[in-house]
Amino acid sequence: MKLPAKTSPATPPFLASRPAARALAVAALCAVALLPACSVLPKAEPVDTYLLPAAALAPAGGATLPLSLRVSRPAAGTQLSGQRIAVVPEDGRVSVYKGASWSEPAPVLLRNRLLDAFRADGRIAALSSDDTVLQADVEIDSDLRGFQAEYRNGAVEAVIRLEARLVQVGTRRILASRGFEVREPAAGSAVPQVVQAFGGAGDRLAAQVVAWAVQAAAAPNRSSVQQP
Repeated sequence: MKLPAKTSPATPPFLASRPAARALAVAALCAVALLPACSVLPKAEPVDTYLLPAAALAPAGGATLPLSLRVSRPAAGTQLSGQRIAVVPEDGRVSVYKGASWSEPAPVLLRNRLLDAFRADGRIAALSSDDTVLQADVEIDSDLRGFQAEYRNGAVEAVIRLEARLVQVGTRRILASRGFEVREPAAGSAVPQVVQAFGGAGDRLAAQVVAWAVQAAAAPNRSSVQQP
């Protein structure tokens, strides 16, 4: 009697073939190996973003000057060109406030504050910035030397230092130049209080720059170099 030949049972549909099963096992091992690495990745630091506060400005009145003015963003070094809020403790170290940031880089914040002040003043109606580079008769070119909180005897104050030049655009002739420094005490050492102090310092600096630039632009043939 001839026995029937043995046949291999069919692979059930819910089981994979050996090559496929081997590939699945390798993938599972890789996934397990990656889990510890994923679990130790640092979490992103939460950051509070602050606008530069501004007070309402009133028109200065008087005649409008028949010229156009471009306000360029100040040049700044590495510590002042970013969005972190710089602070200088009493030991002279330059640091930043943890978990706090400006809404724009400091040079952009100050340039925009100056533009707002010129608009509110009203004596130079034709205004533009270096973002658009429109035609202009004169330009404010400057260097940002300070935009940080500083500690003095345990108290903190916002400090802004600006070296400004009024330049005739066509000839690049410097019509006038002046250094500005403004210090504004903060009500406390908390970051929101320091930010408010920066707002007050920015308002005072902008008012001084506008008054100086309007006076210098009204007499473009006179060159002057002034100190704070």
